[in-house]
Amino acid sequence: MAVNDVPIAADPIAIFESGTFADQSVVVTGGGSGIGLATATAFSRLGARVAICGRNPDKLATATASFAAAVRKGRVLARTCDIRRPEEIEGFVTAVMDEFGAIDILVNNAGGQFPAPAQSISPNGFAAVVRNNLEGTFNMTREVATRAMLPNQSGRIVNIIANIYRGFPGMVHTGAARAGVENMTMTLAVEWARRGILINAVAPGIIKSTGTEQYPPELLARAIERCPLGRAGTVEEVAAAILFLCSPAARFITGATLRIDGAQSLSGDTWDFW
Repeated sequence: MAVNDVPIAADPIAIFESGTFADQSVVVTGGGSGIGLATATAFSRLGARVAICGRNPDKLATATASFAAAVRKGRVLARTCDIRRPEEIEGFVTAVMDEFGAIDILVNNAGGQFPAPAQSISPNGFAAVVRNNLEGTFNMTREVATRAMLPNQSGRIVNIIANIYRGFPGMVHTGAARAGVENMTMTLAVEWARRGILINAVAPGIIKSTGTEQYPPELLARAIERCPLGRAGTVEEVAAAILFLCSPAARFITGATLRIDGAQSLSGDTWDFW
């Protein structure tokens, strides 16, 4: 049987025991679609109270509708929040603390970028992506840590980065920003280890999601063909990895990056920009 003929598990979350995250409060940024929505849904299914945020109110409304029962029980909170703006982060975290009383887990998934060769990216375009993906991630992390996790001497943080391990041709702005987030992850893992906070990163490769829909179809098809597993990953598979890092099974893991890329970072170029 060819590798790309191997069936994908329909529900990767099924390996977790029901109630794994009962009575825990989880924040997922960029939770209105894609990996963020899949992650928020998975946490909710396993008993957590979940707060999602994003810049697009329509996406948040659609996402919230999928949590209908949980929303009625006061276990899902959705708020618009632009992580580029510290004052909006402060307001969002205040709303979560007022509603849930704690934040036990933070998933920094929000971000944005666009494919382009380096010479076509303006200084403003580069700065905007760095501000969103690097500065926004730090600002959210700092606010949640100082308001909720450091006082409680407990917490889990997972930062979503990218497959940056052979450079990131065509994505120099986000490659630089995500590399900064990975270093921040390692740094904070050491600084906060004795404070009860574990912080790790997940580096997705080619994942079928709303985020990859913006790429030219032929470019995406070539990238998938070059993946050793012969397929793209799913948002549910990324969510399962995030849940693992937040679960009791990962209590001795901090400062690490888990690559979810079908070994693509080890085998050839990902993108074709020549």
